Amino acid sequence: MELLTGALITLLVGRYIFKGYSPTGVLMLGGLALLGMAAGLGHDILPKSVETTGHAATDIAEFVKYLLSTRAADLGLMIMVLCGFAVYMTRIGANDVVVKLAAKPLARIRSPYLLMVATYLVACLLSLAISSATGLGVLLMATLFPLMVNMGISRGAAAAICASPAALILSPTSGDVVMAAQASGMPLIDFAFRTTLPISLLAIAGMAVSHFFWQRYLDRKAGCEPVLRDASELNTSAPALYALLPFTPIAGVLLFNGKLAPQLNIITVLVICILLVAVIEFARHRDAQRVFAEMEAVYKGMGEAFTGVVMLIVAAGVFAQGLSSVGFIAKLIELAQSFGSGALVLMLVLVIITTLAAFTTGSGNAPFYAFVELIPKLATHSGINPAFLAIPMLQASNLGRTVSPVAGVVVACAGMGEVSPMEIVKRTSVPVLTGLVLVVAGTLLMVPA
Repeated sequence: MELLTGALITLLVGRYIFKGYSPTGVLMLGGLALLGMAAGLGHDILPKSVETTGHAATDIAEFVKYLLSTRAADLGLMIMVLCGFAVYMTRIGANDVVVKLAAKPLARIRSPYLLMVATYLVACLLSLAISSATGLGVLLMATLFPLMVNMGISRGAAAAICASPAALILSPTSGDVVMAAQASGMPLIDFAFRTTLPISLLAIAGMAVSHFFWQRYLDRKAGCEPVLRDASELNTSAPALYALLPFTPIAGVLLFNGKLAPQLNIITVLVICILLVAVIEFARHRDAQRVFAEMEAVYKGMGEAFTGVVMLIVAAGVFAQGLSSVGFIAKLIELAQSFGSGALVLMLVLVIITTLAAFTTGSGNAPFYAFVELIPKLATHSGINPAFLAIPMLQASNLGRTVSPVAGVVVACAGMGEVSPMEIVKRTSVPVLTGLVLVVAGTLLMVPA
């Protein structure tokens, strides 16, 4: 019943989002319905860290308040400041300078899709420094998305590129990797670099190629063949040095990493970047009134991000909690335990179930953290190398999140890019499937069962 209920409401939510209904309203309603069902079944609907109000009905409202206070204050604030920064870069002409300088060398490439693939590979490298999928996605949307769109790449393809770099985990310090190494009974360095990294690099290469052909096919099908923008169309008086300004948040994240300089939160880095740009603008114009007027763009961009992106992420969180509270994840775990003990069969079952759980909940961490506890027991019972099960599950959870219309990274990129979450899911579907197949194949070839 729990599996059927979760699957049915997920299908209904997906159907109405696809039909053009407000994703925020549909997700919120679906999540509230699931939480109501969970309360009716006598299940806990609040995380253990949240104190109950004493009544199931008011606990539902309490959870919405909890998400608003946590996500709006942390992740939501980061998204708002990033959006404000992106609007600021457009206001002062910095984004136009980037396009103007990049147009000539890129025109020789003749294919905006090669630029898109190069951007994807750079973004994958950035995932080593930024472990949060949503955090990385919104950072790319604020910095590289305007460049890709201005160079002729469709908004859907550019948003899909920004949403997909964290589909495969590269960082050895990620909590998922640490837990997978423990479950596999291997030292972290051996697990992360000698075992997992080669498989991840294989899958990333396949996804890059897949992005090239799939995004080009979808653009041609939609009749929006990209054309590199003519730089002569741009009318900006900003100096060439301003081409560096849109990328200062990326440089700041890499610099303030606790090794080269003190470790700073990305929001702190963004505040420093905005203040730095304001100082540069004042030095250029010698007009404080103009600088203050330009900074109004930051505040307006933050407000638009709250209504268009942050509330969408809150609604997705309500939906994910509803699926968890109603027992959907618990039943998926029971289903995984009911299958046979053959190494390949068991690995494929765990991959499919983990991907399905990540797709329906929009979370890569929750399904993996739930299922990783099974690995030592299943491996011991079946006589299987635990790493043979852990690696594909680790990557499947993040790949599944990338094709979920309710995932934070997908809804954030959709909101900032002004495209539908279903459009991003459609554009990431084939690359994610390619990555999943290559992860399974790489595990079969490189990890002994």
